Amino acid sequence: MKSVKLIVAYPQPKDASAFETIYQQEHVPMAIANLHGKTKMVATKILSPEGESPFYCVAEVHFPSLEVLQRCAASVGGKETLAHAVKISSGGPPVIMIAEEDTFTF
Repeated sequence: MKSVKLIVAYPQPKDASAFETIYQQEHVPMAIANLHGKTKMVATKILSPEGESPFYCVAEVHFPSLEVLQRCAASVGGKETLAHAVKISSGGPPVIMIAEEDTFTF
């Protein structure tokens, strides 16, 4: 089954503890409230066996279609949430991508 997701890859923050606090206490509640049409959110902390990764964490917000994602991103709440993602990314601007995903369940 194909789905579409918005991916936000955050670079290593200047202060990981401060980022975590803002992300958990401000950003996640904002995303839950504002990103209408989402079906799932996944936050992944990046662990690299070869030392520090250029990315600290990756957030994925899943939508049932590209059209639903685009409507969400164009909404006032979507724009506010994406702007907040940029604002809290103290290690530089986050990389924002849209991806189509195939899921295989075993």
